[in-house]
Amino acid sequence: MAVTGILLALFLIAHMIGNLKVFTGETSFDHYAHWLRDIGKPLLPGVWFLWILRSVLVVAVVAHIVAATVLARRARAARPVKYAHRKKVNGSYAARTMRWGGVIILLFVIYHLLDLTTGTLNPVGDASKPYGNVVADFAPERWYVTLFYTLAIVAVGFHLRHGAFSAFRSLGQQTPRGERRARNAALVFAVALCVGYLVVPFAVLTGLVA
Repeated sequence: MAVTGILLALFLIAHMIGNLKVFTGETSFDHYAHWLRDIGKPLLPGVWFLWILRSVLVVAVVAHIVAATVLARRARAARPVKYAHRKKVNGSYAARTMRWGGVIILLFVIYHLLDLTTGTLNPVGDASKPYGNVVADFAPERWYVTLFYTLAIVAVGFHLRHGAFSAFRSLGQQTPRGERRARNAALVFAVALCVGYLVVPFAVLTGLVA
Protein backbone atom coordinates (compact mmCIF):
# COMPACT_ATOMS: atom_id res chain seq x y z
CA MET A 1 0.00 0.00 0.00
CA ALA A 2 2.87 2.36 0.80
CA VAL A 3 4.64 1.68 -2.52
CA THR A 4 1.53 2.32 -4.62
CA GLY A 5 0.70 5.39 -2.51
CA ILE A 6 4.15 6.89 -3.13
CA LEU A 7 3.88 6.16 -6.86
CA LEU A 8 0.50 7.86 -7.07
CA ALA A 9 1.71 10.83 -5.00
CA LEU A 10 4.68 11.33 -7.36
CA PHE A 11 2.29 11.30 -10.31
CA LEU A 12 0.08 13.89 -8.62
CA ILE A 13 3.07 16.19 -8.13
CA ALA A 14 4.18 15.85 -11.77
CA HIS A 15 0.62 16.30 -13.04
CA MET A 16 0.14 19.41 -10.91
CA ILE A 17 3.33 20.98 -12.28
CA GLY A 18 2.12 20.26 -15.80
CA ASN A 19 -1.28 21.81 -15.08
CA LEU A 20 0.35 25.02 -13.88
CA LYS A 21 1.81 25.56 -17.35
CA VAL A 22 -1.64 26.84 -18.30
CA PHE A 23 -0.47 30.19 -16.85
CA THR A 24 2.29 30.38 -19.48
CA GLY A 25 -0.28 30.82 -22.24
CA GLU A 26 -2.17 28.79 -24.80
CA THR A 27 0.75 28.14 -27.16
CA SER A 28 3.07 26.97 -24.41
CA PHE A 29 0.45 24.78 -22.75
CA ASP A 30 -0.60 23.16 -26.03
CA HIS A 31 3.06 22.55 -26.90
CA TYR A 32 3.57 20.84 -23.54
CA ALA A 33 0.47 18.67 -24.00
CA HIS A 34 1.56 17.62 -27.50
CA TRP A 35 5.09 16.96 -26.23
CA LEU A 36 3.67 14.44 -23.76
CA ARG A 37 2.20 12.51 -26.67
CA ASP A 38 5.56 12.43 -28.45
CA ILE A 39 7.66 11.13 -25.55
CA GLY A 40 9.52 8.01 -26.58
CA LYS A 41 9.57 8.71 -30.32
CA PRO A 42 10.86 7.18 -32.50
CA LEU A 43 11.41 4.23 -30.17
CA LEU A 44 7.73 4.20 -29.22
CA PRO A 45 5.11 4.94 -31.88
CA GLY A 46 2.32 7.45 -31.38
CA VAL A 47 1.07 7.96 -27.84
CA TRP A 48 2.40 4.66 -26.51
CA PHE A 49 4.27 6.35 -23.65
CA LEU A 50 1.05 7.89 -22.34
CA TRP A 51 -0.78 4.59 -22.56
CA ILE A 52 2.06 2.81 -20.76
CA LEU A 53 1.93 5.47 -18.05
CA ARG A 54 -1.84 5.19 -17.80
CA SER A 55 -1.60 1.40 -17.54
CA VAL A 56 0.94 1.67 -14.71
CA LEU A 57 -1.30 4.15 -12.89
CA VAL A 58 -4.35 1.92 -13.29
CA VAL A 59 -2.40 -1.03 -11.86
CA ALA A 60 -1.20 1.19 -8.99
CA VAL A 61 -4.74 2.38 -8.19
CA VAL A 62 -6.15 -1.16 -8.28
CA ALA A 63 -3.27 -2.44 -6.14
CA HIS A 64 -3.81 0.43 -3.69
CA ILE A 65 -7.49 -0.42 -3.34
CA VAL A 66 -6.77 -4.14 -2.96
CA ALA A 67 -4.12 -3.42 -0.32
CA ALA A 68 -6.55 -1.21 1.60
CA THR A 69 -9.19 -3.93 1.48
CA VAL A 70 -6.75 -6.60 2.66
CA LEU A 71 -5.56 -4.44 5.55
CA ALA A 72 -9.14 -3.69 6.60
CA ARG A 73 -10.00 -7.41 6.60
CA ARG A 74 -6.88 -8.24 8.61
CA ALA A 75 -7.81 -5.58 11.14
CA ARG A 76 -11.29 -7.07 11.55
CA ALA A 77 -9.89 -10.60 11.77
CA ALA A 78 -7.49 -9.53 14.50
CA ARG A 79 -10.48 -8.52 16.65
CA PRO A 80 -13.23 -11.10 15.86
CA VAL A 81 -15.13 -10.14 19.03
CA LYS A 82 -16.22 -6.55 19.29
CA TYR A 83 -15.27 -4.44 22.27
CA ALA A 84 -17.91 -4.36 25.02
CA HIS A 85 -16.90 -0.76 25.55
CA ARG A 86 -14.60 1.11 23.21
CA LYS A 87 -13.07 4.45 24.04
CA LYS A 88 -13.41 7.21 21.50
CA VAL A 89 -10.42 7.20 19.17
CA ASN A 90 -8.66 10.53 19.02
CA GLY A 91 -7.99 10.34 15.29
CA SER A 92 -8.06 12.97 12.60
CA TYR A 93 -10.98 13.60 10.28
CA ALA A 94 -8.78 12.43 7.39
CA ALA A 95 -8.11 9.10 9.09
CA ARG A 96 -11.80 8.50 9.81
CA THR A 97 -12.82 9.22 6.22
CA MET A 98 -10.02 7.50 4.28
CA ARG A 99 -12.33 4.87 2.77
CA TRP A 100 -15.10 7.24 1.69
CA GLY A 101 -12.50 9.70 0.48
CA GLY A 102 -11.01 6.94 -1.64
CA VAL A 103 -14.41 6.24 -3.21
CA ILE A 104 -14.92 9.95 -4.02
CA ILE A 105 -11.46 10.13 -5.56
CA LEU A 106 -12.10 7.03 -7.68
CA LEU A 107 -15.36 8.46 -9.03
CA PHE A 108 -13.63 11.75 -9.77
CA VAL A 109 -10.79 10.03 -11.64
CA ILE A 110 -13.31 8.26 -13.87
CA TYR A 111 -15.08 11.55 -14.61
CA HIS A 112 -11.77 13.38 -15.12
CA LEU A 113 -10.63 10.83 -17.70
CA LEU A 114 -13.91 11.08 -19.61
CA ASP A 115 -13.65 14.87 -19.45
CA LEU A 116 -10.07 15.88 -20.24
CA THR A 117 -8.55 12.65 -21.57
CA THR A 118 -11.12 11.18 -23.93
CA GLY A 119 -13.05 14.46 -24.29
CA THR A 120 -16.38 12.65 -24.04
CA LEU A 121 -17.80 14.99 -21.37
CA ASN A 122 -15.87 18.11 -22.40
CA PRO A 123 -17.68 20.98 -24.22
CA VAL A 124 -14.82 21.16 -26.77
CA GLY A 125 -13.38 17.66 -26.59
CA ASP A 126 -10.68 18.38 -29.18
CA ALA A 127 -7.41 16.56 -28.49
CA SER A 128 -5.54 19.13 -30.59
CA LYS A 129 -6.69 21.98 -28.31
CA PRO A 130 -5.81 21.04 -24.71
CA TYR A 131 -5.82 24.67 -23.55
CA GLY A 132 -9.26 25.21 -25.07
CA ASN A 133 -10.53 22.05 -23.36
CA VAL A 134 -9.41 23.32 -19.94
CA VAL A 135 -10.89 26.80 -20.43
CA ALA A 136 -14.20 25.40 -21.69
CA ASP A 137 -14.35 22.88 -18.87
CA PHE A 138 -14.12 25.41 -16.02
CA ALA A 139 -16.01 28.26 -17.70
CA PRO A 140 -18.19 30.35 -15.32
CA GLU A 141 -21.43 28.81 -16.62
CA ARG A 142 -20.05 25.37 -15.70
CA TRP A 143 -19.51 26.32 -12.04
CA TYR A 144 -20.84 22.94 -10.96
CA VAL A 145 -17.85 21.26 -12.61
CA THR A 146 -15.49 23.52 -10.64
CA LEU A 147 -17.44 22.71 -7.46
CA PHE A 148 -17.17 18.96 -8.06
CA TYR A 149 -13.48 19.35 -8.91
CA THR A 150 -12.93 21.30 -5.68
CA LEU A 151 -14.67 18.69 -3.52
CA ALA A 152 -12.65 15.92 -5.14
CA ILE A 153 -9.33 17.75 -4.68
CA VAL A 154 -10.17 18.44 -1.02
CA ALA A 155 -10.84 14.70 -0.61
CA VAL A 156 -7.45 14.04 -2.22
CA GLY A 157 -5.90 16.49 0.25
CA PHE A 158 -7.38 14.69 3.28
CA HIS A 159 -6.30 11.35 1.81
CA LEU A 160 -2.75 12.59 1.19
CA ARG A 161 -2.49 14.23 4.59
CA HIS A 162 -3.28 11.01 6.40
CA GLY A 163 -1.26 8.86 3.99
CA ALA A 164 1.83 11.08 4.21
CA PHE A 165 1.57 11.26 8.00
CA SER A 166 1.34 7.47 8.22
CA ALA A 167 4.36 7.15 5.93
CA PHE A 168 6.44 9.56 8.01
CA ARG A 169 5.45 7.69 11.17
CA SER A 170 6.47 4.40 9.58
CA LEU A 171 9.87 5.89 8.79
CA GLY A 172 10.61 6.31 12.48
CA GLN A 173 8.91 9.53 13.63
CA GLN A 174 7.65 7.91 16.84
CA THR A 175 8.56 10.50 19.47
CA PRO A 176 6.05 13.24 20.37
CA ARG A 177 8.29 15.84 18.72
CA GLY A 178 8.78 13.65 15.67
CA GLU A 179 5.05 13.06 15.45
CA ARG A 180 4.37 16.81 15.41
CA ARG A 181 6.92 17.27 12.66
CA ALA A 182 5.40 14.43 10.64
CA ARG A 183 1.90 15.85 11.10
CA ASN A 184 2.99 19.35 10.06
CA ALA A 185 4.95 18.07 7.06
CA ALA A 186 1.97 16.00 5.89
CA LEU A 187 -0.35 19.00 6.27
CA VAL A 188 1.96 21.32 4.32
CA PHE A 189 2.33 18.75 1.54
CA ALA A 190 -1.42 18.18 1.26
CA VAL A 191 -2.28 21.90 1.31
CA ALA A 192 0.40 22.74 -1.27
CA LEU A 193 -0.88 20.06 -3.62
CA CYS A 194 -4.51 21.14 -3.19
CA VAL A 195 -3.66 24.78 -3.88
CA GLY A 196 -1.61 23.78 -6.92
CA TYR A 197 -4.55 21.90 -8.40
CA LEU A 198 -7.33 24.33 -7.46
CA VAL A 199 -5.60 27.48 -8.70
CA VAL A 200 -6.19 26.42 -12.33
CA PRO A 201 -10.01 25.97 -12.32
CA PHE A 202 -10.50 29.09 -10.20
CA ALA A 203 -8.25 31.08 -12.53
CA VAL A 204 -10.51 30.06 -15.43
CA LEU A 205 -13.66 30.66 -13.39
CA THR A 206 -12.57 34.22 -12.53
CA GLY A 207 -11.32 35.06 -16.02
CA LEU A 208 -7.63 35.15 -15.12
CA VAL A 209 -7.10 32.39 -17.68
CA ALA A 210 -9.26 32.63 -20.79
